[in-house]
Amino acid sequence: ATARVLQENGCDVVVPQTQVCCGAIHFHAGSSAPARELADKNVQAFDASGVDAIIVNVAGCGSMLKDYGHHWHVGQASSLPDARGREGEAPTEPLSQGAREAFAAKVRDVSEFLDGLGLIAPHGEIRLKATYHDACHLAHAQKVKEQPRHLLNAIPGLTLVELAESDLCCGAAGTYNLTEPEMAERLARRKLDNIRQTGARLVITSNAGCLLQIAREARMQGETLKIVHPMDLLDLSYRREELKF
Repeated sequence: ATARVLQENGCDVVVPQTQVCCGAIHFHAGSSAPARELADKNVQAFDASGVDAIIVNVAGCGSMLKDYGHHWHVGQASSLPDARGREGEAPTEPLSQGAREAFAAKVRDVSEFLDGLGLIAPHGEIRLKATYHDACHLAHAQKVKEQPRHLLNAIPGLTLVELAESDLCCGAAGTYNLTEPEMAERLARRKLDNIRQTGARLVITSNAGCLLQIAREARMQGETLKIVHPMDLLDLSYRREELKF
């Protein structure tokens, strides 16, 4: 859906096949060395000098990718355990911090990029009441809040109702829902209570963890909600297709 929306807006989309995990979960858990290995593989997979932007549609990943230029500094990388190489392998040399910084400078959330580009308005109507949850890694870490709303408001027929405490964490928070399940469940219940107050049956959010967390809580409480990414709705509007519950 993201690729199609970008193409509708005049973009050539290249998807490098050698890209890997962004490394966020590793880094959050204190595993800096494996995270740096993944970062360097991504820097090598994407030709930052040959594209206008490196697009990501998951808030948590985007936050990590934008921080590649901050996490590992010259002189530190060589002291990481994996810089010596695994047993039986030749030593591995980390990429320069400059390469990571050049990569990070091109990273954009897809909503941020499209809003800055100037969205070509879609024409397919989606006559539904929806509410938008601000993913923490998009609203707080990347400071991207209004851009997704601008895009969603361009969809004909869509009524966007503001969600109380929209930028309060849903409880997913990377691995937080695994390491602190009791608090994560309290946050999820609070989020769902706020969603109920809007009267919307359609919930939109820009992070995979949030999508899963809210969907799980809705199922646990027997709520029938449709939970989607903004690009899913834009894609349907461009293709003039209905959203199926």
